[in-house]
Amino acid sequence: MREASFYEKLEDRKVQCRLCRHHCIIQESKRGICGVRENRDGVLHTLVYGLPCSYHIDPIEKKPLFHFFPGSRAFSIATAGCNFQCLHCQNHDISQMPRNENRIPGEEMTPAEVVKLAGESGCKSISYTYTEPTIFYEYAFDTAKLAREKGIYNNFVTNGYIEEEPLKTIKPFLDGANIDLKSFNKEFYRKICKAELSGVLATIRTYKALGIWIEITTLIIPGHNDSDEELREIARFIKNDLGVETPWHVSAFYPTYRLLDTGRTPPKTLRRAREIGLDEGLRYVYEGNIHGSDGEYTHCYHCRKPIIKRYGFTITDYNIKDGTCRYCGTTIDGIGL
Repeated sequence: MREASFYEKLEDRKVQCRLCRHHCIIQESKRGICGVRENRDGVLHTLVYGLPCSYHIDPIEKKPLFHFFPGSRAFSIATAGCNFQCLHCQNHDISQMPRNENRIPGEEMTPAEVVKLAGESGCKSISYTYTEPTIFYEYAFDTAKLAREKGIYNNFVTNGYIEEEPLKTIKPFLDGANIDLKSFNKEFYRKICKAELSGVLATIRTYKALGIWIEITTLIIPGHNDSDEELREIARFIKNDLGVETPWHVSAFYPTYRLLDTGRTPPKTLRRAREIGLDEGLRYVYEGNIHGSDGEYTHCYHCRKPIIKRYGFTITDYNIKDGTCRYCGTTIDGIGL
């Protein structure tokens, strides 16, 4: 436990957290929405610093990041807690535990130990993932800074709700991010995630303005966010606000947690979403959570030939040299290609 960053002290020992866009006003002895930032005697503390509940070595494609050192490994780490309350959270057992069970599990591990493990395991990057990296910001910041000194890159897998100032502060050490754009409907965000769409869009724009490499993921849930109109709105937002070079991952939903009355996403829905993205002019659109289609491939946007073939999280063929297509010489967007 240590004092948190980005908060203001108010009257009557209250504090206001300014780390994410919820801006929680927290009374003494209470916690914010994330469940892991607590007001003790008028001082806001993070309860998860140096206390990861999960860490693992993953292929970077699992994040999913397809244009960020493809084929490399990422040392993935998370603490308990989340500032969203998504009804379909696949990691609800750790993300919602502080709220649902009033418990914060974890194993003590300093930032230096994280960086040491990442280096020894040959990981190109550290991925702050599984839950929401914003809620363990101080831990992620100190780890990312040490990682940069050791030549290890850093990426966030995030819901995109961090405030502008903390994002700007960590920017010198943050190289990439996969950001969820769960819907383009404000009622979806309010009902399913307990958050505001406007805050997510503002954060995504800030990532882009800061020059952090970003890829966008939309989990397509039948009957909730799978209409052609909404998918086209997302594709147009990516094109107009982020650029055609920004990869879009459209992924299949599987019933989980508290959203069990909706079936799996049909493969044809992912194909349709990918076609919409490409029709709108995006260079790279990928189908996720369903393996065995060329929707997992990276195609050169100029000659249209497949230049990275994938099956799941494994690269089976690679035809990029010095960041360019081997067939026509077109520069392919990304980092470490």
